[in-house]
Amino acid sequence: MTELLDLARRVAAEAAEHVAAQRPAGRVGVAGTKSSPTDLVTLIDRSCEELIRERILAARPHDAFVGEEGQDVPGTSDVEWVVDPIDGTVNFVYGIPRYAVAIGARVGGIDHVGVVVNIATGESYAAVAGEGAWRVDEAAPRRLTGPPVLPPAEMLVATGFNYVPEVREHQAKAVGAMLPHVRDVRRIGAAALDLTDLAEGRLDAFVEQGLQPWDHAAAGLIAREAGLVVTGLDGPPSDRLVVAAPAGGIEEFLALVRRCGF
Repeated sequence: MTELLDLARRVAAEAAEHVAAQRPAGRVGVAGTKSSPTDLVTLIDRSCEELIRERILAARPHDAFVGEEGQDVPGTSDVEWVVDPIDGTVNFVYGIPRYAVAIGARVGGIDHVGVVVNIATGESYAAVAGEGAWRVDEAAPRRLTGPPVLPPAEMLVATGFNYVPEVREHQAKAVGAMLPHVRDVRRIGAAALDLTDLAEGRLDAFVEQGLQPWDHAAAGLIAREAGLVVTGLDGPPSDRLVVAAPAGGIEEFLALVRRCGF
């Protein structure tokens, strides 16, 4: 795991530098869209994923690679890299400083290594399964322990919205139903950073529909290693729903999520 972590950290740092150097002043041009006209992709997303793929497979040519922009490569080892070159692309396009590189490594289908770097701020997070989660851009690595256990009424909850209009309308109704029953809701626009903020204790819970593996593989491991439960509605996290909260509060929060119709 040390080899995988070192590689992930090294490549994530280079990728973050690449994106920061390539980003022009002002609003970034859009190269295309994905699930809807509002689901953006830029040339820098694509070049960043290419850089990450080349660096990882040069070091470990037998591993598999899965990236958001579709540059997937099958492998012959039991290691699969799951990568989001820029999580929070809309923030990146508009110049909102909440976008990140996320690199996860799965061994035998299980998340074992996760690294997330906020490109705009340099905040960097890393985790290895069973060894804890850490903030690693400070003078000394700082172990992350998540937020305190609170009742839902006192939770600051992060969420996000899908880019498909029909799904977004459903999500908006569910968030509206939740709002009177929690402290407040935050929609920041980068799921990986929502989950690392949860690990930091900046948030109390998280719920979102429509996430893909690259959105939560690395950051979900960081959150779990900080003591949080990251789950789906009735099983593992999936595009149907990703829910996260401290172990002592997850059942009560899940009950609220169900009542609100997520």
